[in-house]
Amino acid sequence: MRNRTRMLLRRVAELYPCIVVSGRAREDVLDKLGGVPIARVIGNHGADTDATQAARELVARWKADLEAELGAIAGLSIENKGLSLALHYRRSAEKTQARRRILAAAQRLKQCHCFGGKQVVNLVVAGSRNKGDAVAAERDRRHCNWALYVGDDENDEAAFALDGNIVSVRIGRKRSSKARYYLRTQAEIDELLDLLIRLRKPGLDGSQSTPLSTVLRFP
Repeated sequence: MRNRTRMLLRRVAELYPCIVVSGRAREDVLDKLGGVPIARVIGNHGADTDATQAARELVARWKADLEAELGAIAGLSIENKGLSLALHYRRSAEKTQARRRILAAAQRLKQCHCFGGKQVVNLVVAGSRNKGDAVAAERDRRHCNWALYVGDDENDEAAFALDGNIVSVRIGRKRSSKARYYLRTQAEIDELLDLLIRLRKPGLDGSQSTPLSTVLRFP
């Protein structure tokens, strides 16, 4: 994170219960947060919430099978995150062909759910919780009146599509997205965080507050 973003997120996390739901492994996310007081971190696209040893063993077998079948693809790397695999083909010279071969191999794996990302194919155990499941569970568990969810990838769509008391925000405009609002770039997240801080200033009532619509945009 940029230093300013880290500072703002730290302040927001002191004012609101903040949850991070990431495709990364939980330990990786905690390292990148660098001490920001997040209430909870959920990794593996939400699958951390129903982790089992059997799922970890299945994912490890997938990795061995895929390495044997796809190991010859130049520029491909297979990341085992414990409860999911990420097959990165960003460095491949033939990205379309690499993705096609990855998807074909994934279809032959047992109990596998496959979905895309930014030049990556993600694999999780079929039936695992997704980001939407994780966000809804945390929202309900904490009895939140409203939840604000911000994401920037294909695997955030399950959270964007949640019904009820959620403000869903996508980084980058995409008309097919289920997100209700969008920010143009990652840099604009600082404006949103700053507004959330100002909304919690002592003595500020609804008539004095700046509406979220000054920052968020409709698709």
